[in-house]
Amino acid sequence: MTRITTKSTSMNIRLDEKTRRELQVFADKVGIPATTLAAATIKQMLRTGEVRLTTTLEPTPYLRKIINEAEADYAAGRNISPTFDSVDDMFDYLEKTAKA
Repeated sequence: MTRITTKSTSMNIRLDEKTRRELQVFADKVGIPATTLAAATIKQMLRTGEVRLTTTLEPTPYLRKIINEAEADYAAGRNISPTFDSVDDMFDYLEKTAKA
């Protein structure tokens, strides 16, 4: 039976303290050591030839308020413009509503 062994080496990565803590919390959340997470990420980049940086997009409290208001208006049928068959129809509607 052939036994495959791999050599490993150390690499130092400089992180600010806040980022290091956040990395540790994230690694704990997914259940693996931070060093394993970093190594797996590097291996994936090398395997795919891609770097993907994403974040969860969360609206600001101000935007969330506007979205909630718009959803409430839509549900109540308020502040909803009709659909238009032409640009001229749209401008006619806008002119009428501006005068009202």
